Amino acid sequence: MPVRLSPDESLAAARERLGRPLIGVWVCSGSTLVTEICAGAGFDWLFFDAEHSPNDIATLVPQLQVAAAYPVISVARPPVNDTAVIKQFLDTGVTTLIIPMVDTREQAESAVRAVRYPPHGVRGVGSALARSGRWNRIPNYLATANESLTLVVQIESVLAVENLAAIAAVEGVDALFVGPSDLSASMGLIGQPNDPRIEEAVLRAIEVGHAAGKLVGVNAFAEATARRYLAAGADFVSVGADVTILARGTEALANSFGDDGADSPLSAGY
Repeated sequence: MPVRLSPDESLAAARERLGRPLIGVWVCSGSTLVTEICAGAGFDWLFFDAEHSPNDIATLVPQLQVAAAYPVISVARPPVNDTAVIKQFLDTGVTTLIIPMVDTREQAESAVRAVRYPPHGVRGVGSALARSGRWNRIPNYLATANESLTLVVQIESVLAVENLAAIAAVEGVDALFVGPSDLSASMGLIGQPNDPRIEEAVLRAIEVGHAAGKLVGVNAFAEATARRYLAAGADFVSVGADVTILARGTEALANSFGDDGADSPLSAGY
């Protein structure tokens, strides 16, 4: 008799269960070994990125399988807000998606339709073939899948900030996630994700999102900035990435044996 399974816990469900902000780390290397190291480190969530990293469907599935052995929430970001691509990411079994570059209400509505089965959306039905429904081992998956997903839309531009209220009002959007690096570029402040004007936009997103009953998260690799956002009410914060941790750690070790032991100033963004 086959084992009866349940969907993985989503980001929104974990936030409700724990009753506190969630701290996460990016996993960009595409390595199952690195995924396992990060999954066991004590973070609440792992951010599998496929927009700026070598992750894709083929590399994501084994990383999700590795992470499933640990008490950590898996979150994935497809490279684009595209219905066909979102369908493939959902069928990996990930229950929380972060959709990049959502600038308007219409784009947010498109993402909602992409993650929902008919009649509420346009997601293609293939759970018998996919890890999402565990090959029909999750009872009633087709009827309940919409309820088990967390849809996060990413705020990364001046236009998105202008449309915050409209985006947050979209039914089916569960959370907003601010990307300070792209937002800083859009504001003419490229490479300055910790500029006070960026922080002001993040704080506005927290206020608008919470007023609409939505979770709000942010990317903040500088510890002091991350702590300010947590104090301001951010529900989930990504505080680093596997590749940047490795890069900065190895540089620090090499520099400690160098001629002067001095570090070069590096960006706290990504």
